Amino acid sequence: MNEFSQATWSNWSGFQKAYPTQILQPTNILELQRIVQDYPKIRVVGAGHSFTPLVCTDALLLSLDRIAGVESSDIDRCQSTIYAGTRLYNLDQHLHPINQALMNQGDIDQQSLAGAVSTGTHGTGADLHCISAYVEAFELLTASGEILKCSRSEHPEIFAAGRVSLGSLGVLTKITMQNRPRYKLKEHIELCRLEDMMHHIQQWKHQHRHIECFVFSYEKQVMLKTLDETDEKILPRKENFPSDDTLLTMCSELTRFFPPINPYLQKLLGVLVKPTTYVDWSSRIFPTPRNTKFNEMEYQIPVEQGIECLDEVLHTLRNYKVSTFFPLEFRFVKGDDIWLSPFYQQDSISISVHQYHKQDPRLIFDVVEPILQKYKGRPHWGKMHNITTTQLRALYPKWDDFMAVRQRLDPQAKFLNPYLEKLFLGPF
Repeated sequence: MNEFSQATWSNWSGFQKAYPTQILQPTNILELQRIVQDYPKIRVVGAGHSFTPLVCTDALLLSLDRIAGVESSDIDRCQSTIYAGTRLYNLDQHLHPINQALMNQGDIDQQSLAGAVSTGTHGTGADLHCISAYVEAFELLTASGEILKCSRSEHPEIFAAGRVSLGSLGVLTKITMQNRPRYKLKEHIELCRLEDMMHHIQQWKHQHRHIECFVFSYEKQVMLKTLDETDEKILPRKENFPSDDTLLTMCSELTRFFPPINPYLQKLLGVLVKPTTYVDWSSRIFPTPRNTKFNEMEYQIPVEQGIECLDEVLHTLRNYKVSTFFPLEFRFVKGDDIWLSPFYQQDSISISVHQYHKQDPRLIFDVVEPILQKYKGRPHWGKMHNITTTQLRALYPKWDDFMAVRQRLDPQAKFLNPYLEKLFLGPF
């Protein structure tokens, strides 16, 4: 077991920092059990790709990076039981030989599986769920050191609560995912008029397996990205020169130092973005490089109101002359039955707002968040928000049921840090 004393931890963007007394990396579940039994306060960390203080603690920080890999597979059901610390980018090496692939992914694959599941991480697709909804079973290490096997037939209440639980019920140790046979996707990116996108997107979402848009505050064109299943031969993604990340960093730096030029930089979109088409296996097409660091806020808006909400956000950004070069991200996610999933019983349009990591994210988030909340949006658990316990209780019909399960499993609040205590327990 690796041990780091008096450690400093920060998330990917550097915005969240913590000074845990120790960071422990157990190598197996037996070690993990002993740690949970011995320590009064614990937070578990994955890849640090959440933007909220989900894992910030001055107590013990526990990494599952060394409890990784695929434990077993069910070929007939196309399912695999995966250790919770497994990073998404490592999954294909285990799933490829058994002809399995994840149903859906987002465009970042650095997260641990447990972290992605626990926060309701998602990709896009009107008929596709967030990653948590494809969990068929999991094992949960509780505060007492007991391991519970949870599924729709075993401990169904804990299963309904635990697929999106922010690490507050215990430590996920193994997760059984419902997968599908490996498949190739054709990625196509092109520009289209913002007006056309707003008018046709509800129709287009049914014509593609995946569809998303990148919308710039001052530009009348959007980047439209679609992914569709294909049997075509592989045409791998090419690295542009200069790379998209290089251009994004350069434009973000220029906007940071010279805010008035932001609208003119965004007008270069038509010059810099050309139609592109690539074909590859899903695990290679879903993720895109993210080397330009940022902070992010994201809300899930009821699907019928998503376009209206986006339009109001764009008008507000222009009116306030908010200084950010990053586009808004606009995606579709199908509803599910997970108690604290932002998509609980609600097909949603996901609207993400980004700010360059060297700029204060609150200057844009404080402007946009009231609009996202006005449309009854639910925040992504891993992304910045200022929603209150009272608001959350109103947005989640199963909020009190979840809290009852949490209290029963962890009466001493071993797995809560100050952030989660405020989020779950008030102030109201």
